[in-house]
Amino acid sequence: MTNTTPAGAVRKAVVVTGGGTGIGAATARAFADDGAHVLVVGRSESTLKETADGHERIHVLTSDVHDHDAPNVIVETALEKFGRLDVLVNNAAVTSFCGLEGLERESVRAQLGTNLLAPLFLTQRALDALEATGGVVVNVSSAGSLGLRAWPENSVYGMAKVALDFLTRTWAVELAPRGIRSVGVAPGVVYTGVGVRAGMPAEAYEAFLAQMAERIPSGRVGRPEDIAWWIVQLTRPEAAYANGTVVAVDGALSVT
Repeated sequence: MTNTTPAGAVRKAVVVTGGGTGIGAATARAFADDGAHVLVVGRSESTLKETADGHERIHVLTSDVHDHDAPNVIVETALEKFGRLDVLVNNAAVTSFCGLEGLERESVRAQLGTNLLAPLFLTQRALDALEATGGVVVNVSSAGSLGLRAWPENSVYGMAKVALDFLTRTWAVELAPRGIRSVGVAPGVVYTGVGVRAGMPAEAYEAFLAQMAERIPSGRVGRPEDIAWWIVQLTRPEAAYANGTVVAVDGALSVT
C-alpha cells in the first residue's frame, strides 16, 4: 500500500458510489493508496467491506443511491467522518439487457433512477461541500455510448450514459464560477462481472469478453484498475485545466 500524501497535509476526502465491486472498488482503493479518505457507497454491506478490507482509510456506507434521502445521507456522512468533500465519483450503475419490444417500465425506471437521476441529485446536494474545497465531480459513463454508436439490447443503459456525459459538459460550465470541476471517464469493455450480475450466464459472459478482446486494438479487455488510475489522475491539482471533458479508456475500440 502506498501513500503519496505529504506528512501534515490535509487528506483528500472522496465519495465513490457503487464501491462494492469492479471499477468502484478499484477506484476506492486507488484513492486510499494515494492517501485519501474514502467513503464507499453501495447496496451490499458485504461487498463494501471487501473493498475496505486492508484499507483503514476506506469507510463503508450501505445505501441505495436511488433512494430519495440518499443524497443527504451520503453527503452528511462524508462531512461527519471527514469534515470535507473533495471528490465525488458517480460510478453506481445498473443494467438489464433487453430489446425495445421487451422493455418494462420498472426496469427502465430502475436504470434511469440509478444511472442518471442519482448522480444528478447527489451532485446537487454535494455542491456546497465541493465548492468549499474546489472539488471535482467525476462521472463514470461508457465508451459504448460515445459518438454515433448504437447499442442494441442495452438502449436504456446507453441513453442514461449519453445523458450523463451531457451533464458532465454542462456542469463544467455551470459550476466553474464556483470553483468546481466536472469531468467524465468512459470505460470500454472491462472485466467487472457486470454481465453476470445483469443475468448473463457466466460461460456466456466469458465468451463475450474473449470475443471482444479480439476486436479491441489493444488486444485485451480492461481491468478495473485501468479505469481507477484515470479517475484518480483527473482529480489531481495538475489536471486542473481538464474540465468538461470525457476521457474514453477503451483500448481504442471506440475509434475503430
